Amino acid sequence: MDVLEVIWVLLRLLLVASFAAFVFFCCYLKRVHMKYDHIPGPPRASFFLGHFPIIWRMIKNQEVYHDLFLQWAEQYGPIVRLNAFHKVGLLITSPEGVKEYLISPEYSKDPVIYGNLFNMCGERFLGNSLTVALDYNHWLKQRRIIDPAFKRTYLKGLMGTFNDQAEALMKELEKKADGKTEVNVMNLLRRVTLDIIAKAAFGLELKTLHDDQAPFPHAVNMITEGLNSTRVPLFEYMPWNRKIVKEIRESVKLLRRTGKECFERRRRAVKNEEEVPLDILTQILKGVAQEGDCEEENMLDNFVNFFFAGHETCANQLSFTIMELERHPEIVAKLQAEVDDIIGMKKDIAYEDLGKLKYLSQVLKEVLRLYPPAAATLRQTRKEDVIEGTKIPENTTLIFSTYVMGRMERFFKDPLVFDPDRFRKGQPRPYFSYFPFSLGPRSCIGQKFAQMEAKLIMAKFLQWFEFKLVPPQSFKILDMGTLRPLDGVVCRLKPRHQFGYED
Repeated sequence: MDVLEVIWVLLRLLLVASFAAFVFFCCYLKRVHMKYDHIPGPPRASFFLGHFPIIWRMIKNQEVYHDLFLQWAEQYGPIVRLNAFHKVGLLITSPEGVKEYLISPEYSKDPVIYGNLFNMCGERFLGNSLTVALDYNHWLKQRRIIDPAFKRTYLKGLMGTFNDQAEALMKELEKKADGKTEVNVMNLLRRVTLDIIAKAAFGLELKTLHDDQAPFPHAVNMITEGLNSTRVPLFEYMPWNRKIVKEIRESVKLLRRTGKECFERRRRAVKNEEEVPLDILTQILKGVAQEGDCEEENMLDNFVNFFFAGHETCANQLSFTIMELERHPEIVAKLQAEVDDIIGMKKDIAYEDLGKLKYLSQVLKEVLRLYPPAAATLRQTRKEDVIEGTKIPENTTLIFSTYVMGRMERFFKDPLVFDPDRFRKGQPRPYFSYFPFSLGPRSCIGQKFAQMEAKLIMAKFLQWFEFKLVPPQSFKILDMGTLRPLDGVVCRLKPRHQFGYED
């Protein structure tokens, strides 16, 4: 047998093997999908062919797929089958399903989605932090350690930091408040929330608001880019992505290196019996001492978790608030009247003042209904279950989307109308259909911190400025792992007063 015959035989064997593998894979897909054939959902072919342009736009940083989920939820009912090759997930818009799976600690987060956050482009990112820990006992141990840093007494003590940083933002905006200059407000909000979480949680003075060369804003932007880009299969291995992958890795390294330096400084301060703040950093170290858990990498996981998520979600909420309010001058007027009545011309907003800003609270809640920075959370079933009479197979990924449920007529009348009075005192509370910070034991530990911060910054902004968005503005949403305004928030500002504070 000559060489050509050998090659021909090998090619035929390869062709047969490829065909056999294809048939085997198709049989495997059929077997997996058969378990879910009783559940309604978009046709499998339409998911990848009819909706391919939408899916491609989703991958390429456009706005869309949450609205596609909303369309399917309206069309197919409270449980929707979503096929993605060999993987099947279920979109759940049943309040009873939300109650069962989010309130109970029995169900773990989805190991595939949250497991992918352990590393980013080969560098340890969120690891086993509070947000992504899959093992409930490990999560509970961390939560108990960090909980005291979010008690009311500590949060009240942060008002000085909140006021100082918000004041710095107002002065930065005032320099450009001539009614003509275009101001990228979203960019400045991202910087000030970064400064706040660094100072309040870890005692770091970043001052990124005034330093265009500061490395941290670029680092968190690259990490955000990494969260979005790594949805693309094999992204980090594609040669043309080599430069951006390197930047993402360096950004993750910067955050973890900064965290390590913070821990070392705080340990020295404690050892030297210096006075230290009762912040997240101190609580992590106290917990480590009490629990005897000295794994440095796990401590750094939580540093990165709070540092990144602690500024990202609040900045996005504030950005959406300003974006949406521009369309509702009557709501702005009502907010300004409330701020003028309660805050007046005071420089420092007191903790008690925040509780009196009732209408501002309603506005911020309504913003979270329409524009939740974290659109969804995922759980996995362990055993076969039943939701609203529908059998759910074991080991199934369940998607709970506060974005989708918050925009459904079934739960909110005229859901696309921005109406803060939905959250007025005396109105019926949404029944397990509104959960921007998730629900149950794994709800966001920092939600009170974030809402105090958002309310104070927004009150200051309304106290100081009139604002108009620079057209054109699409009011669409960009998904970069968290939701943010697609077009940014570029405004022209005017001062409301010839500013001088009361004594």
